[in-house]
Amino acid sequence: MMRSMFSGVSSLKAHQLRMDVIGNNIANVNTVGYKSSAVSFSEMYSQTLAGASSSSQSRGGTNPMQVGLGTNTAAIAVNHTKGSIQRTDVATDLMVDGEGFFMVSPARNGENIMYTRAGNFSMDSSGYLVTVEGYYVLDKDFEPIQVNMSETVNASATSKLLVSGNINYNDKEYGVTVDAYDSLGDTHTFDIKFLEDPITTATSADLTADNAVSVRKMTITMQRESGDLRVFPGGTDAIADDGDGLGEYIGDSAETFYVGFDENGNVVGLYDSAYATLTDERNIPIPGAAALNIPLNKSMFYLNGDDTSPNAQTSFSQYAQDSDARGIQMDGFSAGSISSFNISSKGEVISYYTNGNTNMYEEEDDKKPQIIGLVSFDNPGGLMKMGSNMFQATPNSGSPKYGIPASGSFGSLTPGALEMSNVDLSAQFTDMITTQRGFQANSRVITTSDEILQELVNLKR
Repeated sequence: MMRSMFSGVSSLKAHQLRMDVIGNNIANVNTVGYKSSAVSFSEMYSQTLAGASSSSQSRGGTNPMQVGLGTNTAAIAVNHTKGSIQRTDVATDLMVDGEGFFMVSPARNGENIMYTRAGNFSMDSSGYLVTVEGYYVLDKDFEPIQVNMSETVNASATSKLLVSGNINYNDKEYGVTVDAYDSLGDTHTFDIKFLEDPITTATSADLTADNAVSVRKMTITMQRESGDLRVFPGGTDAIADDGDGLGEYIGDSAETFYVGFDENGNVVGLYDSAYATLTDERNIPIPGAAALNIPLNKSMFYLNGDDTSPNAQTSFSQYAQDSDARGIQMDGFSAGSISSFNISSKGEVISYYTNGNTNMYEEEDDKKPQIIGLVSFDNPGGLMKMGSNMFQATPNSGSPKYGIPASGSFGSLTPGALEMSNVDLSAQFTDMITTQRGFQANSRVITTSDEILQELVNLKR
């Protein structure tokens, strides 16, 4: 008689625990990155009244007789399925679309790492990417992610210009302009003109070696701030001082260049006035700044540098179609500072500079790309909840596997979005009903057992 009462008591405790878990799930229905839990019951040990016996020639076998002594909580398992997406359009909000946890640490040295699916991050006063509790978000090298909004990048002088496109064979003159930066970051505009009809009578060993069948005259001049042109120097230019101490290039003593084309209209080389191949760099004096060293050779017209193979793809041509050539600045930039940043689906922290460049810090020796780090476990259900949407590894979670987003088995990131709680309200309310009824039924077991005991006591009367 007492067994049924204690069975009811054990069940009440189990259902009460299940109700606690359901209540916590419902309480976190809007918690970013929350993973719901579920309670599993198991039968408590049984009391054996009679053991089993085997069969014989005179009697068959008998089964054991046992009375259960109630229920027990077998497990409280965490459901790690992905929650729904919530769009926020905040640059620091991140969602892992697939497998993986963010790595966070309370210290900048990456110690005491914990893991989370909640990507509602923000920037602190030092530019570190942190959780709402102030934990540092770590990159693939276990270092905190930092964007220094006061960071600047020095100017870099242009060292290569490219002319790309087509010049109509019948055009007698066509010009393009291209900007270049000096070492101080100032912009200077160059005018490149292609003059006259193609010359087909020029002969030289270089032209023959390059299979050039025609050449076209080309001049390069640099625009002055006043709007005048400074002629590209040929080394023996006449110079007249206009009072600014810089001098003026005058006359028509600048070198004349020629561009060679093969029979298919593809550029094959750049030559001087004697039709000798140009392979050197020319110094371009800049008023008030350091000179630019621009290489004058056929790489000025080749997208793939000095590739002279028969199948080389040229960027410049002389076909019988409309002229559309344009000048392209291949490198160089002015000084700039970070204006904004975002994080890509691959976890790359991309900084945008006021000079139009991105991630210039990657090219510096003392800097390296910052990529959000992720970690996965063979058994994520073995992780221990530590509060604040964070987990800690346990012996049963398996060894952590580190990586970066969108690589291997790791999911990609969805910037400007958050992973919502994976709590299913309809399932939770259904579980609440069954839990309530289970608790009610077991309380009735205790009441009925008490009434039977009362009848037993009344037998004395």
